[in-house]
Amino acid sequence: MASHAQTGSDPGGIRFTLEEIAGGLGDIGTIFPIILGVALVSDVNISHIFLFLAAWYIIAGLYYRLPIPIEPMKAIGAIVIAEGITGDVIAAAGITLGVLFFILGVIGGMERIRKWIPQSVIRGVQAGLALLLLRTSLGYIIDDLLFAVLSIAIILVFFVLANRTRLPDISALVVIAIGLAAGILTVGFPPFRLIPLPHLIVPTFADFISGAWTLALPQIPLTLANAILATSLLTIDLFGKEVKPDRLSRTIGLMNLVSTPFGGFPMCHGAGGMAAQYRFGARTGGANIAAGLFILAFALLFAPPEVLTLIPIGIFGGLLVFVGIELGKHSIKTDSYIVTGVIAVLTLAVGLTVAFIAGMALAYALQRWRPGTGRVPEE
Repeated sequence: MASHAQTGSDPGGIRFTLEEIAGGLGDIGTIFPIILGVALVSDVNISHIFLFLAAWYIIAGLYYRLPIPIEPMKAIGAIVIAEGITGDVIAAAGITLGVLFFILGVIGGMERIRKWIPQSVIRGVQAGLALLLLRTSLGYIIDDLLFAVLSIAIILVFFVLANRTRLPDISALVVIAIGLAAGILTVGFPPFRLIPLPHLIVPTFADFISGAWTLALPQIPLTLANAILATSLLTIDLFGKEVKPDRLSRTIGLMNLVSTPFGGFPMCHGAGGMAAQYRFGARTGGANIAAGLFILAFALLFAPPEVLTLIPIGIFGGLLVFVGIELGKHSIKTDSYIVTGVIAVLTLAVGLTVAFIAGMALAYALQRWRPGTGRVPEE
């Protein structure tokens, strides 16, 4: 197991440096496109999404004292963007998932579930997500080659300098600042509007049925495997200490129970987000607090969605390339390359839910054929 000296993490858990601030912004390239897409096609209020996301980023930083990311739920985000689902149904799905994961976390359900999910499957989810991020980044790069190349060049320069000198890797911070400056110079500041107060959303029974079937069900495997089990495993890889799966499950449950009834978007943790934050310098909960304050500024000062269009999409593409590489690097630490590889390929071809189910079946088939491989060791 890695030590603090190896990982650079701080036993105190809260540190504010340029590296922490840059690392806190490392997952913005994943978060913002999802939020923008949802806000453009649905009746949700983007400032409320930012508000609750910022609040839980800060809470998680103080609670875990590690850079544990807060992200919009990707499966739900993708379905909402594709189908334009209403805020009532989104809230119903968030409440449903909040109840489910909070109860599982309280009764120790994640520890039980983890014993039945092979490590190779979790690593496969990481590999699949890495490939999805790289595919997404490719689309951004093709659409905005100039800023993509610029951002990749800046990140590479900082990577080399950080490894050869004491200069901190603040490439994410520099890249996002350049993107914002370019957008403001091109189109000016967006109009200023005060954030409206959140109001209680009371979904109907039909909303709960629709939300559970259309949104919650496809999200459960992704949250289980990536947001909880893969994130827990990655805390060992990166920081030398484990954040227990049940603990992650409880915070996912709480954040959705508290936020989604008031207009927040369903949220979770994520191995990809943690890899992104770590890649760009995050080592303590201070990175989360910095990210929360940054996102809070968007909620309070830039309520209209036009603010996100200020940042050239090539910037997101450049950031996502290195996020995918960082996550993929950890996915190779598997005990079955066959299972992990199959899940990764199927994720691209048919989606993560099907890939997860197929990977589980393959892992257990191989284990029956060759006993003693593939399962996560019991503690």
